[in-house]
Amino acid sequence: MRERAREVRAAARRGADGESDLLAKIAEMPEPDRAMAARLHALLRASAPDLAPRTWYGMPAYAKGGHVVCFFQSAQKFKTRYATLGFSDKANLDQGAMWPTAFALKELTPEVEAEIVALLKRAAG
Repeated sequence: MRERAREVRAAARRGADGESDLLAKIAEMPEPDRAMAARLHALLRASAPDLAPRTWYGMPAYAKGGHVVCFFQSAQKFKTRYATLGFSDKANLDQGAMWPTAFALKELTPEVEAEIVALLKRAAG
C-alpha cells in the first residue's frame, strides 16, 4: 500500500510518465524476472499500443482510461516459484460464467508469447 501511495504522489508531482517508472521497476528486478518483464513490455507495446504503461503497487502494469487492465507480478518480489501475468476486472476477457484472470509464467516460449498476445488483444479490446 505504501508503494501505491508513493506512485500516486510521484505522478501528481511530475505528471504521469508511467513508462519511465515502469522501466525503472523492471530494471530493479533480478534475473530471470527482469528479462521476462522486459519481453512482456515489448509484447504489450507492440500488440496493445492503446494500453498506457505505469506502475501499480510497485509492479509493471498497463492501463486503459486510467484503469489497470493487466500487470506483471515478479516471482522474486513475492518469493513464489513463478511470475504472474494478471488481469483486472477491467480486462475484456469475459468468457461464459468463469474465466482465468491470472497466468503463471515460468518462461516465455514462442507458443506462450502467442497466447499472451491473443489475451492482450482481447483484454484491451
